[in-house]
Amino acid sequence: MAYRQFASIYDRLMADMPYAEWLRFADECWRRFGKPVTIVDLGCGTGTIAIPLARQGYQVTGIDISEDMLSVARQKSEAESLTGKNAPAWLKQDMRYWKLPSPVDAVVSFCDCLNYLLEERDLIRTFRQTFESLNPKGIFVFDMHTPYQLHAYAESQPFILDEEEIAYIWTSEWDDLRSEIEHQITFFVSETLMESAGEKANASHPDRASAGRFRRFEECHIQRAYSEEWVKGKLLEAGFTAVSCYADFGWDEPNGQTQRIFFAAVKDV
Repeated sequence: MAYRQFASIYDRLMADMPYAEWLRFADECWRRFGKPVTIVDLGCGTGTIAIPLARQGYQVTGIDISEDMLSVARQKSEAESLTGKNAPAWLKQDMRYWKLPSPVDAVVSFCDCLNYLLEERDLIRTFRQTFESLNPKGIFVFDMHTPYQLHAYAESQPFILDEEEIAYIWTSEWDDLRSEIEHQITFFVSETLMESAGEKANASHPDRASAGRFRRFEECHIQRAYSEEWVKGKLLEAGFTAVSCYADFGWDEPNGQTQRIFFAAVKDV
């Protein structure tokens, strides 16, 4: 997905997501398994995880396949005056094949990024590439939606948002055989909002002529859920020697009603 128009409103739509909880979980995880110096945020999006990590003094590289999302991340980083060693590096790469000149101490991938890998071979390739790109004692921490949660989305749809500057109609279709959900979202976004969000990089202010006009565009997002046992097994096959699983931002074991499973995989070589 290119996220061309979606990138400009992504942060507005994701404002209620529990970013603080992801950051807290990562911090507590590192206290348990060892604090890193260098970190990769895999599938970094607009940098809402990577930038706070950089502010804390970590050397952060944000990797994403969408140049549009990375453009927003760069703008946000520059707005916070993160410079020199404090500035995150932003790289456009496919998470299945990502590579840096030197290995890192930790890799994170939050907000169910890995659910967007729809084939088993792609998830396996990402695990292997991440293992190869970690230092000894390095850790890979990520979360994934469970089949229970994706099916619950399908049972709860349609979703509708109707605000002054943005609206959407969101429907979902569930494929039980593949544990896969397809989201079809129709957006109606005021042009003033899209401009103020940075779509027109050279505009010093929103175009007054666009006031009152809305732009319609479509997004299709597909996610696939994998069983806890399968994911854990493939991490071990990739070379990780210890894999721990946790439920919903806490430290309890996952169960049949867990919405997000957090995986902490350690490279103990």
